[in-house]
Amino acid sequence: MLPDRFAVISDIHGNLPALQAVLADMHGRGVSHAVNLGDILSGPLWPAETADLLMGLNLPTIAGNHERQLLACQGKPGGPSDQYAFDQTSPLQRAWLASLPGALRLGDVQLTHGSPHSDLQYLLDDIVAANLVPASRKTVAQRLGQTSATLVLCGHSHMPRLLQLPDGPLVLNPGSVGLPAYDDSDGGYHRVQTGAPHASYAIAERVATGWQVQLLRIAYDWPQAAQRAADNGRPDWADWLQSGMAT
Repeated sequence: MLPDRFAVISDIHGNLPALQAVLADMHGRGVSHAVNLGDILSGPLWPAETADLLMGLNLPTIAGNHERQLLACQGKPGGPSDQYAFDQTSPLQRAWLASLPGALRLGDVQLTHGSPHSDLQYLLDDIVAANLVPASRKTVAQRLGQTSATLVLCGHSHMPRLLQLPDGPLVLNPGSVGLPAYDDSDGGYHRVQTGAPHASYAIAERVATGWQVQLLRIAYDWPQAAQRAADNGRPDWADWLQSGMAT
């Protein structure tokens, strides 16, 4: 069971200094518990060091699509972000990833990476003219399906979003700890852009009237992360990390 106040992190993508900054900010606000919504290590940054930190914290954690894709590199080469993380991590760290569930229910809080139907489906976003825009309440309700949860936590899109469904749960995407922008071809080519390089996370608090949420953007040493990506042959990631833009 979760406490009445806890942090929500997602889409770290091996960005160790961003994760450290988020954890420090969380603790500075008196928040001692957190949940992790997946896409943890994939990327040209610090996958092994990020795994070590998180394994020690033992947070309630679910797997995202990149956990699945990283582990599939055991059988055949994967995309560059997944393959780099696979090559840099140990069998013990990959066994930890393999042990993670695809979803969790903690009391009346539901954790999913994408939607309950697919770790690749955006729950709160639609692709329109190669960009992400907020999905309608009707669309989100259809994607979510029946649930008795009062709070649904999702990631995957890297876009901080909050939507109250009528006669339904509050749906929260905390944004991405480690990657504020990217482009992708799944579902058709599109760009994801938060507009700033800050790390994103959220704090959820149960209050008498329901749920109260803070969406937070945290400064950290993003030039260090961008340089790490560039040194590992990923100028695209370097640009995304430095600007929060994918154009």
